[in-house]
Amino acid sequence: MENRGVDPDGVLEAAMRRLHDWAGLDVLDVGCGSGFHLPRFAAAARRVVGVEPHKPLVRRAEARVAALPAAVRSRITVLRGKAQELPLPPASVDIVHARWAYFFGPGCEPGLAELRRVVRHGGSAFVIDNDATRSTFGRWFRTGLPSYDAEAVERFWARQGWHREQLTMRWEQPDRASFEAVVRIEFDPKTADAVLAEHAGTSVDYAVNLFWRRF
Repeated sequence: MENRGVDPDGVLEAAMRRLHDWAGLDVLDVGCGSGFHLPRFAAAARRVVGVEPHKPLVRRAEARVAALPAAVRSRITVLRGKAQELPLPPASVDIVHARWAYFFGPGCEPGLAELRRVVRHGGSAFVIDNDATRSTFGRWFRTGLPSYDAEAVERFWARQGWHREQLTMRWEQPDRASFEAVVRIEFDPKTADAVLAEHAGTSVDYAVNLFWRRF
């Protein structure tokens, strides 16, 4: 439910495809979670690998893939592993996608080294993170996590030679009960209560950073 409500207009996918379309290429989804994005990439990619460290989520991703049509299922592999030690050979993928998973700035250098190892020459990596400096959701994020230093994160990516695109999408649920449930997943109880008291409806503007680089 939460994943379905993120970016219903496809802003993120359009931006990534504009920078480097994955049609016919090999894609790695780092921190794939329950595998929500795997079939979306597989609709156009040659091969998709999802890597996830948490065993229950690996099982969910495997179950999701197993329920897909055979033609799509055959192009997807789910592996248990972590960003710091990707279970892939060198120069084996063209596109890497990581959405709210591991790559949050200072401290993620081991994972970045792994990207340099597994991405082929000419390939691209995309890292999607909250932009805490903009939007209603960004303000909620700052409230719930006041220690988050958005400027430090942006400086880190610049030093690593990555580019940044600031995008604004929507986060929308089909009804108020679903919206409230997802808010309570995202935030601690005190922040969630404040968010729901101030914000009516089922939708919110949501700013994100799309960090990317070509290898």
